[in-house]
Amino acid sequence: MEFVIGVLALLFVLFVTFGVIAAVRTARAVQRGVERTGTQVRRTVEETTLKARTAQPGTVGELARQRLELRSSIDGTRRALETEVARDPSLQEALGLLNRLHDHARQLDGEMRMLMDGEPDKARTAARMPEVRERVERIKESADSLRFAAQDRASRHGAEGLGALREQIEIESGALRHWHGEQPDTDREIGQAAEPERGELRGEAPPGIEKGRPQSAS
Repeated sequence: MEFVIGVLALLFVLFVTFGVIAAVRTARAVQRGVERTGTQVRRTVEETTLKARTAQPGTVGELARQRLELRSSIDGTRRALETEVARDPSLQEALGLLNRLHDHARQLDGEMRMLMDGEPDKARTAARMPEVRERVERIKESADSLRFAAQDRASRHGAEGLGALREQIEIESGALRHWHGEQPDTDREIGQAAEPERGELRGEAPPGIEKGRPQSAS
């Protein structure tokens, strides 16, 4: 009896433990989903604000445009690499380089945000603009280079795969058409085999036998 009670107690503890673990994992998953959704919402609101501020004259409008262009270049390259990496695992290294480049882009984006909203000295902001433009352009060129290389690689692999497939199709098509060269011989053999039968129907003797005279046995 004590053994049964012990087993039941152990099972109860296991069920409770598994239930707690499942509840914790579910809560963490929900929390990550909420955080991800919150981040996406904040980014959408921020980009909408930036698009509106691009119409402002002066350095504020230019900084807003620079931030949008920087984000667009990084995001476009990430989408291209993540789309192709499942089919081409060699792009993992390029994706790692993009992550490092993204760190520089985030740092620069923070600096531009401070210049837009937190720097009261407009002369200092204007003086820093040449450096900001150069860094934005360098990051954009690097991101675009990765994206263009991934696109060219995917296009090259697609062209090579299509060429190999066309060769296989041509070989198979030739094999399927091989009967064209044998059909006349087949028809001729059938005609020759049927010729004696047609002669017998007309009452003609086969070759070597005179009509109406039996062939003498030697």
